Amino acid sequence: MPLTNPPLSLYIHTPWCVRKCPYCDFNSHERGEIPEAAYLQALLTDLEQDLPLIGERPVETVFIGGGTPSLMSADFYRQLFQGIRQRLTLQADAEITLEANPGTLETGRFEGFRDAGINRLSIGVQSFNNAHLQALGRIHDASAAIDAAHQARAAGFDNFNLDIMHALPGQTHAQALDDLQQAIALQPTHLSWYELTIEPNTVFYRSPPVQPDSDAMADTEQAGFALLAQHGYQRYEISAFAQSGRRCRHNLNYWQFGDYLGIGAGAHGKITQAAQGHVHRHQKTRKPEDYLADAAHARRQHQPIAREDRLFEALLNGLRLVDGITWHTLAQATGEPVSQWQNALTPLEQQGLLAITDQRLACTDNGLRHLNGLLEKLAAALL
Repeated sequence: MPLTNPPLSLYIHTPWCVRKCPYCDFNSHERGEIPEAAYLQALLTDLEQDLPLIGERPVETVFIGGGTPSLMSADFYRQLFQGIRQRLTLQADAEITLEANPGTLETGRFEGFRDAGINRLSIGVQSFNNAHLQALGRIHDASAAIDAAHQARAAGFDNFNLDIMHALPGQTHAQALDDLQQAIALQPTHLSWYELTIEPNTVFYRSPPVQPDSDAMADTEQAGFALLAQHGYQRYEISAFAQSGRRCRHNLNYWQFGDYLGIGAGAHGKITQAAQGHVHRHQKTRKPEDYLADAAHARRQHQPIAREDRLFEALLNGLRLVDGITWHTLAQATGEPVSQWQNALTPLEQQGLLAITDQRLACTDNGLRHLNGLLEKLAAALL
């Protein structure tokens, strides 16, 4: 099957925050006054340099991440989306998500975001326990988190996500489930519930906190999965749960090996150019001050994905999904016949890690629980 251009998304990175959290390994930088006007122009200049990569392809989803995107004004986003629509085709039903942090949201801010064209929010709650929020370095408390969810709904957002962590320092099983119960009570359409992981180049990596042991984490996960299902949140990815029809379209495109432009300081992108037989990744200048100084030449890395690596990269993403990934999608994404790989995957099916049909392959429950180990075995089999 020939290589095919998949759906296209747009990721926009805003790199600034009030205070960098000790677990954060994202490209985020503490700053007081934010140069909104300069960054707006830089983003649009950056986008213009990437337009030849996509031709006339429409953008189906947009995600604004950070940093703390909710630090930027509603007028910034109004002008940004006006500029984006002047430069490319944004589908009429595009999902447009903004990450927002409680503690950066004065009254009326959500209404402004909504008026600017944003139609989905992802609110970084993390916990409703003030002691745990303090340990995580968050600038908000539980009441601010609850208020943010209420503000979102009052502003007309009928589609919003709450981010909740578990396996926090000093957190008990009961406290983790209480966080989840409080999140469910706020009736978001989507919940991201994930384990705190300690990443390199973070404060927590240099001074690791004491977390629950692996058995306790596993018990909490299973109880949490049951609680979420009981309240109508379907697990569709390792740590993503949604009400019916409310899966995050942007993240689904990532996981299904779709394409995405990335603009902003440190943003990543992945673009297929089927006519040329190419798939490549790019990354933009990481330091905000350098990015602002020369946004017209922000694409610092432009790396082809070799034909032999495309399958593993597609599986790396697709196997995070509970439903897995179809053979058809794999063939379109890689431009390779799938029959040559099926024999290599059979041992993982025999070990009870993969479920393979004529249409798709997916992790079993055991495979999802041990995804990192499964991916190591996949790499050994395929690369």
